[in-house]
Formats: sequence, structure tokens, C-alpha cells
Amino acid sequence: MNGMTTTTRTSKPPTWDEPTSLATMLDYVRATAIAKCEGLSAEDARRPLLPDSPLMTPCGLIGHLRWVEAFWLEVVFLGGEDRMPWSPEDPDREMRLAQDVPLEKLVAEYEAQGARSREILAAHGLDETARSTVKVLKDGRQPALRWIVLHLIEETARHNGHLDIIRELTDGAKGM
Repeated sequence: MNGMTTTTRTSKPPTWDEPTSLATMLDYVRATAIAKCEGLSAEDARRPLLPDSPLMTPCGLIGHLRWVEAFWLEVVFLGGEDRMPWSPEDPDREMRLAQDVPLEKLVAEYEAQGARSREILAAHGLDETARSTVKVLKDGRQPALRWIVLHLIEETARHNGHLDIIRELTDGAKGM
């Protein structure tokens, strides 16, 4: 990703309505994940640094985040076809496949997913419930869009922490 431009994250005004706040925060954590990958060589983007988690590389994490966002919004919420790469037999397949894809392509796919996600969020209310029964809450209810977006923010922010550690171990970069 050495030839990529610097990612610009959103600034946060003092007040927004809830849908705008959630959509913007999802955009923000997504942009943060991408920013943490800027300037990495192809080798560094797929170098395993965590001995017990060899798939936890920038390529693996960006690939994972792209598919998780697609799964929750397009499959669970909209009820679309489950075309996700993982399976019960290979739950980390998306991370494994990402190791052989250029980071620039993974980032472009993640950004395209972000655009689809923004369209979905703009077209639906936060109280609408998921159409699919693929994932249900512990009490058996279908998650509302609000819960799904909060989950995606949490998931992305958690993996941003992993990217922080990986990036610091790679080249000492911090606080991106």
C-alpha cells in the first residue's frame, strides 16, 4: 500500500442524530482500520507476527472485516444469500484467503462494502429487525439494525486494536 494516499477520517461535530452518529462512527472505525495499513509493504501486510494467531495479519483482518460487515448487513439484516467464504469446517477461511490477495484489492473491496453499508443504513430505520434467522440474539429475538451497527462498530474497533499491535511490531508506527 505504499502508493496509496492518506486516509481521511471524519471529524465529529458536537451533535448528530442517532442514525448519523452510528453510520459516521462505523465509517470512522472502518477508515481507521484502513489507515493502519497505509504504507505497509506487500510482505508486511501478510507477515504473521502473533505466534498463536498466524492469520491475524493486516491482509487477514481487512478481509475479515469486509466479510463480517457484508454478513451482518446483507445476509442477516436484509436476508440476502449467504455467500460468505467461511463454513463451520473452516470458520477463518476469509482470513486464510486474504493472505493471497494484494492489500490494495482487499482495501478496495472493504471500501466498496462500506459504500453498500452506507446505502443500507440510509434506507432503513434503526428499529427495523433482521429478516434472516441466521443469527439471533441470546433471548431468541432477531437483532434490530441498531444492534447490528453497534456490533459492527465494536468488532471493527476491537480489530483496530489488533492492527495497532501488529503495526507497532512491524515498523514501530503508533496511534494512526
